[in-house]
Amino acid sequence: MKKELDLVLAPEVAFDPALLERELLQQAGITQPAEAVFIHKIKRSIDARGRKVQVKVRADVYLQTPDLSSITPTYGYPELKPDAKRVLIVGAGSAGLFAALRCIELGLKPVVVERGKDVRSRRRDLAAINKEHLVNPDSNYCFGEGGAGTYSDGKLYTRSKKRGDVQRILQIMVQHGATPDILFDAHPHIGTNKLPILISEIRETILAAGGEIHFNTRVTDFILEKNQMEGVVTASGSTLEGEAVILATGHSARDIYELLQARNILIEAKPFAMGVRVEHQQSLIDGIQYHCDGDRGPHLPAASYALVHQVPFKGQDRGVFSFCMCPGGFIVPSATAPGEVVVNGMSPSRRDSKFANSGIVVAVNLEDMDLKQYGALAGLRLQQALEQKACSAAGGTQVAPAQGLQDFVKGKVSASLLDTSYQPGLASVDMLEVLPPMIGQRLRGGFQEFGYKMRGYLTNEAQIVGVESRTSSPVRIPRDKETLQHPQIQNLFPCAEGAGYAGGIISAAMDGERCAEQVAVLVGR
Repeated sequence: MKKELDLVLAPEVAFDPALLERELLQQAGITQPAEAVFIHKIKRSIDARGRKVQVKVRADVYLQTPDLSSITPTYGYPELKPDAKRVLIVGAGSAGLFAALRCIELGLKPVVVERGKDVRSRRRDLAAINKEHLVNPDSNYCFGEGGAGTYSDGKLYTRSKKRGDVQRILQIMVQHGATPDILFDAHPHIGTNKLPILISEIRETILAAGGEIHFNTRVTDFILEKNQMEGVVTASGSTLEGEAVILATGHSARDIYELLQARNILIEAKPFAMGVRVEHQQSLIDGIQYHCDGDRGPHLPAASYALVHQVPFKGQDRGVFSFCMCPGGFIVPSATAPGEVVVNGMSPSRRDSKFANSGIVVAVNLEDMDLKQYGALAGLRLQQALEQKACSAAGGTQVAPAQGLQDFVKGKVSASLLDTSYQPGLASVDMLEVLPPMIGQRLRGGFQEFGYKMRGYLTNEAQIVGVESRTSSPVRIPRDKETLQHPQIQNLFPCAEGAGYAGGIISAAMDGERCAEQVAVLVGR
């Protein structure tokens, strides 16, 4: 027997494990809890619409211990048979790792090929970017074990629930070391400090079952026979062959797009978005969102926000919207080649930085790109041009161009800049000289509107930092809707963000699983 509860609680109860458990038992009418009582916490979400912040909690209280396998299942990864069919997985991001786990469940041997380093070794290259302004093209914030998601904000929320089982992905993460709260919170988050541990555990699971992972192994060519993918060639000149290739290289592997084009494998330009990061004091955002003086207290998490507005430019409306908002976080350098400046955001699990940052970006449609000579790579070339211009404008290192938020809207170069979480440093620049007019002018209109929606948001106590250009892939690698194979090349499975079919850790993981399942159908296991 179970009792289903939907409660509205004060934050100090909802976010204190002991008080929450006591409240749930009391609401279920249990005054003397027995060992058999089991609490299944289903969902927790903050409602800050009123003057008083409340937290909605949904939970089931079982009066007898239920079958836990139906509530908190665990997944097994048995040792693969010696003759298991090999599946090449290019990229060890969220999609690649979950594709590998699913292959093992299906009796296929995953061979993961990753251009970058393992998650621990990767840290030295991140330090070199921040402190010495040195960008390793194969090991950086985008490339390496865990992919771009490892050192991003670690958000585990997705709207792509029709594409797979979100709870299954979250449960596998918990099985590999993530906190169980990700199964409960409406907008779950792991944090950049905990993701490396989780990824290391997934790696050990893959290896223990008999899978392979090859680090520092960049793919430079494909092995093609009569429009059939049979394997890959690496930078060292070695070859790897398999029954199929799952291409899960992420949205920044520009050399893969160029390789596909050079090999006359069909790719397409697709819409994406570019803009800037805006950084406020977290206390300012807390004050706006929680209707307080900036001190949110010990129980509420750092406040976030989501903003969107349609802004015209030369008669064409485009969406201006927040992207990857990082409460209590940091702005980080995400270039993948020297001579570029790219910024992204991340947060530790505690979200305890004094800064809040968010991408504020403008939708870029195909008709906005006057780069027809580049064909399917038009958006990629637009990204590159903007990133190189940002680098040049700020001095040619990883120092990023920046401007006070209100100064940007008024068209005034900032006399000075604020403290920032961005370690390489900032240079005061007229960002309208860096950004294309279709982006810069729309950002000005968007920020003005956001100032009306969030009173206090539009201020020179905030600043914009450029450029946020890697929101998603500007290229789509087409695939059949049913088989997920490339329409032209058999045994090639374009996957997740790099192929244009996902937009975050969870959606990429689900897409990786789907590709593995279709490979199993193809090879007959």
